[in-house]
Amino acid sequence: MTTNARVITRINSFYDKLSPSERRVADYVREHPEEVIHMPMARLAQHAGVSDPSVLRFCRAIGYRGYLDFKVALTQDLASPVQFIQGSVDPQDSIKEIAQKIFAAANNALLETLQELDMGALERAVGLINQAQRVLIIGVGTSAPLAQILYNRLFRLNLPVWVQTDSYLQVMHAALLGEGDVVIGISQTGASIDPVLTLEEARKHGAATIALTGSLSSPITHEADVTLYSSYHELRPEATSSRIAQIAIIETLYVALSMRHLDTADADERRIWEALSRKTL
Repeated sequence: MTTNARVITRINSFYDKLSPSERRVADYVREHPEEVIHMPMARLAQHAGVSDPSVLRFCRAIGYRGYLDFKVALTQDLASPVQFIQGSVDPQDSIKEIAQKIFAAANNALLETLQELDMGALERAVGLINQAQRVLIIGVGTSAPLAQILYNRLFRLNLPVWVQTDSYLQVMHAALLGEGDVVIGISQTGASIDPVLTLEEARKHGAATIALTGSLSSPITHEADVTLYSSYHELRPEATSSRIAQIAIIETLYVALSMRHLDTADADERRIWEALSRKTL
């Protein structure tokens, strides 16, 4: 651990005012800070022997808005500049070693996402999308390309789907949704305010909501009827490995839905590729 541990100093200064369960979280963080920066809130709660809400109360008791805010601050205290680029890479690494570590991180994210993916939630998401009257897909910032990828997959199945990556238009669309409609919000951190507000607005009018996120404890999950979780261990939430895991979930949704519309899906795919083939002549 580096000497620039401002979070640890803050924990120490508030320690006597913490509740017993909050102190258990504090003790674990002080003893294992470099492990905590890679943990989702549920895993920290498990290691500290407390509930998820106890971890959240601990974060707020020492002056942070929530777990993500706390973990970002802890990461900034502990991580080197290289770690913010890619956690396992060293400045002395060769191009081959960098490539091996990047591919290994992506592979680990895929395997862990598969292991931790709630198959019941995945089944519910497929059912909601399949039965929806309208499906709105949203994402902002670096989640916007993933929203476009999901749209690209689902419109091929002739589903009533559209995508919106403008934060104002997202909320406007959500305000016009109702029962039988579905909103799919993609947010790696789950803390970006725009998708959270859009899902909240959609639920207010009776629409079902699905969140694709890398944080099970984030605000977007509180507005989601179904949460699909993608695992990652990089210090940067926007690391490529996490996005690869989310693309795998997107592809799973597409293929699962294709199996429910196999005859039309096959015919439509053939028509699309025939059209594209003519375009390239």
